[in-house]
Amino acid sequence: MRHVLRRASAEGLGTYGLVTAGCGAIMVNDQTGALGHLGVALTFGLIIMVMIAAIGHLSGAHFNPAVTIAFAWTRHFAWRDVPVYILSQLVGAVLGALTLRVLLGNVANVGMTIPANSVVQAFGIEVLLTAVLMFVIMAVATDTRAVGQLAAIAIGATVALDALWGGPISGASMNPARSLGPALVMGMWTDQWIYVVAPLLGSLAGAIVYQLVRLTGDAEA
Repeated sequence: MRHVLRRASAEGLGTYGLVTAGCGAIMVNDQTGALGHLGVALTFGLIIMVMIAAIGHLSGAHFNPAVTIAFAWTRHFAWRDVPVYILSQLVGAVLGALTLRVLLGNVANVGMTIPANSVVQAFGIEVLLTAVLMFVIMAVATDTRAVGQLAAIAIGATVALDALWGGPISGASMNPARSLGPALVMGMWTDQWIYVVAPLLGSLAGAIVYQLVRLTGDAEA
């Protein structure tokens, strides 16, 4: 149990970094306009890349309840460890949002994700973005044929790419913890169910598709 708690604490730290850097970039850009949409998207990608490189060997670098559940669903992670991982991720996200609220004030709703247009559109975009992200994660994290050193770069780049085109529509959360942290701190729940259900569905879809592609490739080899 102690070993699991150590790994989970690393998950909380990574999620804290994701929220403080990513949501912090949204808030700073709202105040100054210095970063722009490109800068915000790159910040999300860079913090994921840095955190994977720094503590991926300690916890597996999920930083995302949807990723944790998809790993467990595909038998790459123990179901018994899922609750403590998710709890740690949520705590890290809430602490990150609280830090931003204290340091920067009530700016841009502390980086909350809110649909820009219709709920249906935002839901569909979140499913698609998370599926793409999970497909890449499965490819670089579970397949021994992948180049391990490139995992952080590939996953970080995918987050940035998804945020670049999906951010203006849905917020490009892809992560229930990243969305729930700011929502809890602000006490605002506008369509937040999207950012729980859609990433869960998308992560499972991405993981399953990768497994199917991998099985097909193995069969043809």
